[in-house]
Amino acid sequence: MKKLITAAILVTVALSMVLLACSQAEEADGVPRIVIGTDATWPPMEFIDQSTREIIGFDIDLMKAAAEAGGFEVEFRNTGWDGIFAGLATREYDAVMSSVTITEERMETMDFSIPYINAGQILVVPVATEGVSSLADLSGRQVGVQIGTTGQFAVQDYPEINVATYDEIGLAFEDLAVGRLDAVVADTPVAANYALQNENYSQSLKIVGEPFTEEFYGVAVRKGNTEVLELINRGLEAVLAAGVDEELAEKWLR
Repeated sequence: MKKLITAAILVTVALSMVLLACSQAEEADGVPRIVIGTDATWPPMEFIDQSTREIIGFDIDLMKAAAEAGGFEVEFRNTGWDGIFAGLATREYDAVMSSVTITEERMETMDFSIPYINAGQILVVPVATEGVSSLADLSGRQVGVQIGTTGQFAVQDYPEINVATYDEIGLAFEDLAVGRLDAVVADTPVAANYALQNENYSQSLKIVGEPFTEEFYGVAVRKGNTEVLELINRGLEAVLAAGVDEELAEKWLR
């Protein structure tokens, strides 16, 4: 038993020395380096480019710009969503940027950067549709929503709309594309993925209007990690003030 304990202590010390060495190497040139966990399965926000195998998307471009403006380096680490916040807590990376909605519940266990995008609910309609820019324009029409989402709750405020519910939002987009629906309500990134990025729908569907709910994304850091949070906020504030987010929205979300 003592041998096992001794071995465990030696391993722990060795790991600590490795981590310390890595930290010193990252700061050797005087430039802070932030490692960010992201679940790269969420186009167009973060996903794998099939030709280069690199992580790309709105979040990635925005944070690279923020790093340049804020005077730090950034590394993205592809991480499964089911363990992404646990990895943050155990210091596998310094922050999480992965289409994370800022909520009161999450703020109890982690800190967030300033919001960088409203990814609220938005409308997708067939390209031939005219005169529709909000839910109020869809009286008497058939609108698809995913069950249990804020989109469904928003549509329920318009009893004159005929609501079709789906377990999976992709099925709603299929029905929209073949004419069974007049519109679909979805998160802005989801809408962009189907209406703009998906070759099966990009020629037949379009996004209209502006988000009509507020669901702000932010970068999560460990509770009390003010050093990383201040660096990220400094970079984000600079790029948001310069309108970089709008440029990236044109590239990825519109």
